[in-house]
Amino acid sequence: MPIAANRATLRGRYGDGWMADEFDYVIVGAGAAGSVLAARLSEDAGATVCVLEAGPPDSNPWIHIPAGFIKTMANPDVTWQFRTEPTENTGGRQIATVQGRVLGGSSSINGMIYNRGQPADLDSWAQRGNRGWGYADMLPYYRRTERRIGADPQDRHGRQGGIPVTAQDWFHPVSEAFIEGAVNAGIPRNPDYNSGDQGGVGYFQRAIENGKRVSAARGLLKPAMSRPNLEVRTNARASEVMLEGKRAVGIRYQSTRGGPAKEVRARREVILSGGTVNTARLLQVSGIGPAGLLGELGVEIRHELPGVGQNFRDHYAVRLVCRAKKGTVTLNELATGPRLVGQVARWAAGRPSILSVVPSQVFVFWKSFEGLDAPDLQCVFTPGSYKEGKNYELDDYPGMTAGAWQHRPESHGHVCARSTDVWEDPVIQPNYLSAPGDWQVLLGGLRLMRRLLSTPEIQRHAEAEVLPGPQVQTDDEWLDFARRNGSTTYHLIGTCKMGPDTDPMAVVNDRLQVRGLERLRVVDASVMPSMISANTYATTMAIAEKGADMIRGREAPAA
Repeated sequence: MPIAANRATLRGRYGDGWMADEFDYVIVGAGAAGSVLAARLSEDAGATVCVLEAGPPDSNPWIHIPAGFIKTMANPDVTWQFRTEPTENTGGRQIATVQGRVLGGSSSINGMIYNRGQPADLDSWAQRGNRGWGYADMLPYYRRTERRIGADPQDRHGRQGGIPVTAQDWFHPVSEAFIEGAVNAGIPRNPDYNSGDQGGVGYFQRAIENGKRVSAARGLLKPAMSRPNLEVRTNARASEVMLEGKRAVGIRYQSTRGGPAKEVRARREVILSGGTVNTARLLQVSGIGPAGLLGELGVEIRHELPGVGQNFRDHYAVRLVCRAKKGTVTLNELATGPRLVGQVARWAAGRPSILSVVPSQVFVFWKSFEGLDAPDLQCVFTPGSYKEGKNYELDDYPGMTAGAWQHRPESHGHVCARSTDVWEDPVIQPNYLSAPGDWQVLLGGLRLMRRLLSTPEIQRHAEAEVLPGPQVQTDDEWLDFARRNGSTTYHLIGTCKMGPDTDPMAVVNDRLQVRGLERLRVVDASVMPSMISANTYATTMAIAEKGADMIRGREAPAA
């Protein structure tokens, strides 16, 4: 029977207005991972695929303008407006931890940075007993998703993928001065930090083409949506993994809070790609997780897995701000008045403009202390500044910003559902800076950034450091400043970590199958067993590429 006809016979209503559909694969989440999975699994014409996305279509125009992230980050219509729990290490503050809730997920609202990290990140996963997850194993999957535009002398990039990776085309004299100062301070210029050799300073690569954001939805999911065997349902918030015994058979979801429950069934597999927060919560409210938590929630224990929601990690970033000298025009001035009109006109004409730049223009991957074998810091610089305590609200004066965070923090926390109501935000507790080694590395990064903001090259443009200010000098003063001013980088990982059977806290095995259950996989950033030395977007897509091959029974590609 043709697929379309087969699907038509399966649709209908039964009992109390419930709807039941059946597909081969049901994917929860249309973010970076879900978009990859939908595109790959629907390549098999004989397989039907349904994607459930909790948010709306990506029709908001600000999504597609790179500078529009300032608008979308604060918009609850396209984001999960999560907040962390306060601790002493964050000065008693809750920290906004926004995630995308729209087609494309966080790839529709993020900073568009393309960053793979260091080979050692993935090699450490393999060394933990995760077979086939080393850097050499994963490099073909990075290449498969990527369409590198520009030079690739070491042949480390892909040319045919759905996600364009481009070099920056808008340059600012203050950014050039920062790079020149860093080079003269002993940090080498690195033209391609994604080549496998990360250390150095230079300009970020980004997922922007012709001045517009290319999210995972735009680059991968939407081209696949013309296939008759793929259906994408928006405004469909998953509320339960349906189990028959120890086998996953489908997903229940709601379109509105308190609205009728609907369900979609899976003949082959249910795949959770809702992201680090939502995947853990969905498992918990479905009765899959730590027995103690499930008891508190009043949820029947369907399958005890103590690691669900644990091992939660994020990068904790702290920024320094300098006021620019009079006559230096930064992003702050370019984004207002007649200058902004000019920038809009340039963007509309397809010319380089501030509307098509990423939030952080310059990278510094370097070492917190001399003698280290590899960088343990990611530092960023942009020729603009934001108001203290505000998310991406530009200062009223010309400024510049440098930030730093530790590559691989040891501090970890948890994500726990507050109730069985998936419309209620869960507890999100990263426990930032709880590991003493983390704040030592961060202090090294902050001192490095102050040093790079003090080079003769940047001092030609900088008037004074205003955050934290020269009064902060000692370790205790720096640490107090970091606790009161640090924030998330939105790089959430680890709540369904991958590991061998000998690891009692592992949630999935190295084939991304939920341990002890059948036909249920997790394919998103939550499976990362440890933090990578990078933004998480590129690696999340590579995980999904590998996951798709596993699901389809395909051999891993040659390195």
